[in-house]
Amino acid sequence: MSEKTEPPPRNHKSNTLGPVLNLEEHVMPDWWKIIFNSIYLKTDGDVVEDKEITIKEVDSFLNILNISKQEKILDLCCGQGRHSLELSKRGFNLEGLDRSRYLIKKARESAMKEGLSVKFREGDARKLPYPADSFDVVMILGNSFGYFETSQEDIQVLKEVFRVLKPFGKLLVDITDGDYIKNSFQPRSWEWIDKKNFVCRERSLAKDGERLISRELVSHTEKGVISDRFYSERLYSKEGLKKILQSSGFSEVFFPDVISPDSKRNQDLGMMAKRIIGTALVKKELTPIKKSTKEIKNIFVILGDPSKSDNIKPSSIFDDDDFYTINKLKEVLNEIEDKNYKFVYLDNHDTMLQDLMRLKDKVYFVFNLCDEGLNNDARKELHIPALLEKLNIPYTGAGPQSLAYCYDKSLTHGIAEKIGVPVPRSVLIKSEDKEFNISFNFPLIVKPNFGDSSFGITQKSVVNNHEEMLNAISDVRSKFGYDKPILVEEFLTGKDLSVGIIGNIPNSYVVLPITEEDYSAVPEDLPKICGYEAKWHPDSPYWNIKSVPANISDEMKNSMVENCLKLFERLECKDYARFDWRLDSDGNPKLLEVNPNPGWCWDGHLAKMASFAGMSYKNMIELILSAAEQRFGMQNNGEKKENLKEVDLEIQIPKFKNQGEN
Repeated sequence: MSEKTEPPPRNHKSNTLGPVLNLEEHVMPDWWKIIFNSIYLKTDGDVVEDKEITIKEVDSFLNILNISKQEKILDLCCGQGRHSLELSKRGFNLEGLDRSRYLIKKARESAMKEGLSVKFREGDARKLPYPADSFDVVMILGNSFGYFETSQEDIQVLKEVFRVLKPFGKLLVDITDGDYIKNSFQPRSWEWIDKKNFVCRERSLAKDGERLISRELVSHTEKGVISDRFYSERLYSKEGLKKILQSSGFSEVFFPDVISPDSKRNQDLGMMAKRIIGTALVKKELTPIKKSTKEIKNIFVILGDPSKSDNIKPSSIFDDDDFYTINKLKEVLNEIEDKNYKFVYLDNHDTMLQDLMRLKDKVYFVFNLCDEGLNNDARKELHIPALLEKLNIPYTGAGPQSLAYCYDKSLTHGIAEKIGVPVPRSVLIKSEDKEFNISFNFPLIVKPNFGDSSFGITQKSVVNNHEEMLNAISDVRSKFGYDKPILVEEFLTGKDLSVGIIGNIPNSYVVLPITEEDYSAVPEDLPKICGYEAKWHPDSPYWNIKSVPANISDEMKNSMVENCLKLFERLECKDYARFDWRLDSDGNPKLLEVNPNPGWCWDGHLAKMASFAGMSYKNMIELILSAAEQRFGMQNNGEKKENLKEVDLEIQIPKFKNQGEN
C-alpha cells in the first residue's frame, strides 16, 4: 500500500469580496484599464484564443467589406491582435491599437514570432494618434465597444473613427446583440477554464437598464480565488447602434450578418454568444491639407538663473561646466531647423513673470529645463510649471503635482508599494524625532527625504551600525543645512540600474536601454553608490563611475519596464522621466526613486541611455520636444503664433577655458 500523501498547501489569502448585493456599486469607471490581462485570455479563451473561430470571423468580415489588399485597415481595440494577425497573413495592410499594455505586448510578440509586419500600438480609442483621412477601413471587433461610463464617450470614439477614415471609408462594428442579451443573460453560471481553473459568474442589468453588469470570480484548485473582478458593457440594439452612428456622421448603416461562435467549451459564452455585425460609410470632403508656412514656432527655454546662488552646486554658483552644458544645449537647438522652431531663452528669474505675461501670446510652448527650481531653489521646481499653468502656456515635462509627489521620496515609495512596485524597507525620521526604531538590519543608507542631484548623499551615508547612523544623520543636518525629514532605508548591495522613458503613455513612448553603474574604478573599501561626490567632485574616487548597458535577464528587464510604465502613469509624469532601481542581495529589483524632468544635459544619465539606443544628444532633445508637441495636439493643428522678430532674451555665454573638453 502506498504511503498516504498530504494535499497540496492552499493559499488562504482572501482575494474576493464574498457575497455582494449590488454588483453595479463595485464597477470602477475605468475597469477596462486593468481587466484585459492573462486571466482574460483564460476566461474568454474559448473564443478569443481559438484560431478556427478567428479564421471564420475574418472570412465573414472580408466577405462583407469587399476590400482590396492595397487599402489600409485599422483594427481598433485589437486586443492581442488575433484578427490583425490573420489579416496580415493574408497580405492586408493594417495597424492595431488597444488600451491594454499587456495585450499589445502579446500582439507584438506574436507578430515578431510569425514574421508579420503589422504594427501594434497602445492608445485610447477616444483620442486616436492618427492624422485625419488615414484609413480606408476601421474595424471594431469582438465586442470591443460600449465599455465607457457614458454613451457620449462611445460617440467620441465614433467621431474619432469618422475623422481618421478617408472619404467613403468603411466602418465595421462587431458587438453583442443588446436586445438578445437583455432577455437571455444568465444571472449565475460557472465553468471549468482548464484542468485547474474555473470561473463563476454573476450578472445583472444596471439600474438604467442600458448596461449589463458582470462579475467573474476565477478560482484555482490549489491557490483558491485568484481574481474577483467587476465590469459593465453598454447594450446596443440595432436601432440604438444605428442612431449613434448617424449622430457621429456616418451614413448607410447596415446590418448584414450575425455571429454565434462555435466554442469548443460550449458553455457560458456571455456577451460573445450572439453578436451583430454593423457597417457604415463615411461621406465627407477630404480634410484640407494645411499649407506649409515659414512662420516661426517660438519655443521659450526656461533655465536656472546664473546670476543667483544655487546651494546644490559645490561652489553655490554657476561655473564653467554649467555654461558649457548650456552652450551644448544651444548648439543642438540651433541645429533643429526642420520644424521652423525659434528658441528664446529665459534665465532671469526676477523678470520671468513679467516676460511671460508680456509675451505669452507669442509662445508656441515652453521647453522647461529649469530643474534648479524658481530662483535656483530645488523646493520650488514645481513653481515654474504652476506659473505656466496660471498663464495658460503649454510646457514640456511634468506638472506641479507630479514634481511634488516625486520630490518626496517616502511618498513616492508609498505610492509605488500601493500599486505593487517593490521598494526598500525604510523609516522616515522627522527633525523633531528624538527616538526611532529601525526594524531591519544594517547596512542602511541615510538620505534627505526631499532633494535631488544626490544632495546630502555621500560615502558616509552608508552605515553599518547605530553610531554610524546617528553620525550620518548629524552630518546631513549640519554639513548640508538640511532640517527636513530624513529617510533611512535598507542599503541594497546589488546592481545599480536606471530606466529612461521618453514620450507619453499610452499614445507613443520609447523605453531607452536600461543602464547599470560600473563601480569597478571605486576602491573596494568604499560603498558602491552614485552620490553627491560622483556628480560634483572631480577629485573624488567616485568621479570615474561609468554608466554601461545593463547586464540583466530579459525577464528582469520586462518586469522593471512594466513597473516603470505603471509609475509613469500613476505619478503623472510627462514627456520624459528616469527611474532608479537597485537589486537587493537576492537579485530582486527595488525602486529607489522617480525623476520626472530628469537631467537634460549632454553627458547626463538620460543622454547616455539614448546613446546606447543609437541616438545623438540632438535626437534625444528632438524626441522630448516631439513628445510634448504631440501631447499638446500641435503637430497637425497647433495654433500659429506671432513671430518674435524683436525679442532677444538669449543668455550671453561668457568665454571660459577648455570649452571643448568634458
